[in-house]
Amino acid sequence: MNRWDVDARSVAVIGMACRFPGASGPDELWDVLRDAVDVTSETPPDRYDVDALYSPQAGLGTIASRRAGYVDQMAEFDAEFFEMSATEAVELDPQQRLLLMTAWEALEDAGQRPDQLAGSRAGVFVGNARADFLEIQLRQGLEGATASQLRNFRSLLAARLSYAFDFRGPSIVLDTACSSSLTAVHSAVQSLRAGESRLALAAGVNLALRPDEGIVMTQAGGLAADGRSKFGDASADGHAPSDAVGVVVLKPLTAALADGDRIRAVIQGSAVSNDGRTSDSVLNPSMTGQIEALRWAYEDAGVDPADVDFVEAHGSGSPALDPLEISALGQVLGEGRPSDRPLLVGSVKTNIGHAEAAGGIAGLIKAVLCLEHSQVPPSLHLDTPHPDVPWDRLPVVVPATLTDLPDRGRPAIAGISGQGSSALNAHVVIRQADPLPADPAAAGNGTPYVLAISARTPAALDALARAYAAYLGPDGQGAAFRLRDICHSAAIRRQHHQHRLAVIGATHQELAAALNGTAGASESEATPAVLAGAAATYRKGGTPDWDEVFGKHSRFVPLPGYPWQTKRYWPGEEQHEDDDDLIAWVLREHARVPFDDDSTLDAIGIDSLAKLRLIVQLSKRSGIEVDPEDFGRLRTVGALREWIHALQAAEAVAR
Repeated sequence: MNRWDVDARSVAVIGMACRFPGASGPDELWDVLRDAVDVTSETPPDRYDVDALYSPQAGLGTIASRRAGYVDQMAEFDAEFFEMSATEAVELDPQQRLLLMTAWEALEDAGQRPDQLAGSRAGVFVGNARADFLEIQLRQGLEGATASQLRNFRSLLAARLSYAFDFRGPSIVLDTACSSSLTAVHSAVQSLRAGESRLALAAGVNLALRPDEGIVMTQAGGLAADGRSKFGDASADGHAPSDAVGVVVLKPLTAALADGDRIRAVIQGSAVSNDGRTSDSVLNPSMTGQIEALRWAYEDAGVDPADVDFVEAHGSGSPALDPLEISALGQVLGEGRPSDRPLLVGSVKTNIGHAEAAGGIAGLIKAVLCLEHSQVPPSLHLDTPHPDVPWDRLPVVVPATLTDLPDRGRPAIAGISGQGSSALNAHVVIRQADPLPADPAAAGNGTPYVLAISARTPAALDALARAYAAYLGPDGQGAAFRLRDICHSAAIRRQHHQHRLAVIGATHQELAAALNGTAGASESEATPAVLAGAAATYRKGGTPDWDEVFGKHSRFVPLPGYPWQTKRYWPGEEQHEDDDDLIAWVLREHARVPFDDDSTLDAIGIDSLAKLRLIVQLSKRSGIEVDPEDFGRLRTVGALREWIHALQAAEAVAR
């Protein structure tokens, strides 16, 4: 298969975002990997009481490890940004909440505006195998089985993103156990190749809120006692579970090139296979199944397996699976490989733990970072190579230090593997993006530009202005990019919100000073009229003619992300400052957007499902008997106020 044929079938990774233990984004993940940090930790008390369950002996109802990988601020969410009421946010599975914010971050990283994608055939493919939040609510008794739990069924994980962004393409949750998110990537690639989707989000999400699976794995002997995944080591004794949320934005390579997108890596091919009856049990891994997945993936990619430079292994730290996986890689990717060019193999699970259904997306994000940096970070906890691996006969090396990818005069190639207890194997093949043409120096020529930024709230806009000022500073990421590209990317590649700021400057320093409020007025008599007019139009909520301002030949560059204004939302932790004011409580807890007395209840988010919740809550909080038919006839906030006042008055008379 020649390069033109390959590119016609290839898919570009144009954006990615993540929430992993110790890393709230890809840059932070790279720091963890490069510095060889193990970010697993003791189980926090907001998950479960590990002291009550831990035992070094695997007795019934006990858990073998005190450690795992946990994301920070699991319950934090910007409900106002996504137009959710406080009550809805509290009742919503945090997997959905974190997935919403991470997907937005990935779209921003890709320079894809959700408002311009709305109504398009964009697809969403999410790998997931847990519904812990829903299970916890249902275990509290039949009173916990309220209508609001309909939103927390796992099938809604993908639908939540499609609804939030108005994506009309396929919206699918895939569960193949630990290969789920890599299978989601494979499915997204197939959808893009078929023309079914024009753009796709492929994701994985995994939040471990209950000890149940850990107890099961303890009984099965699959949980690492020290809470660390020791891939390839003689002491490997199982995996360390981990939280993770990861999202990649995918687009056909030809379309990404035509649209001027930033291409972070190129997916050339992928494959999935099932072990069938090639092992002695549906739960036992199969060498045959893994070999078939590898061969099919490289055949699909048009790549000679001997040319692969690096593989991000499934690498869970299983004493049975690790030797089998390494041997399969050596057999398929070692065939015809020169002895002086061993295959580099690693596992992100040794840093963050095993993210289960989201483990594959974590591996893909790591592999993209390796290609971008042309380096493979060390795999941790490998002190004594596993004796069941024929290391001396396999051209495989697990790096113990940060290792440069060799320059072979072509884009480096990497593979990512995933295996599930569903007997489903997945493998994805990626290559380095082609280098961009030489870019003029970042230093400007004295030409002024307008920088337009916006946010949903004044507080978020202030935070975003500070982030841009730091970004434009001498030590900021923006110092490496042309001012024109920065300002054009902010104007064209970001969605614009209600609260806006526009500043004008001819250098990075001038724009940073204007954002910090230290430069006085950002416009003067010398400011070109077209820039002053564009800035004024933008501040008033209009859309300037950006082509007139910038022309058409700018390069998209990375920009600061949206500054979330989060609060903690968790059942049983609600703060009711206005409990004495029933109307204030109803509106504060259930309204999604600002309102006045003329606002309709539907418009502020009090829909039919919210009304059902309110009937129950009003009865509990005030003892008021609510007639569902009377309540259903209410249309506006003002009518709701009058109705509640009337009920309270009637209740007072009755007493």
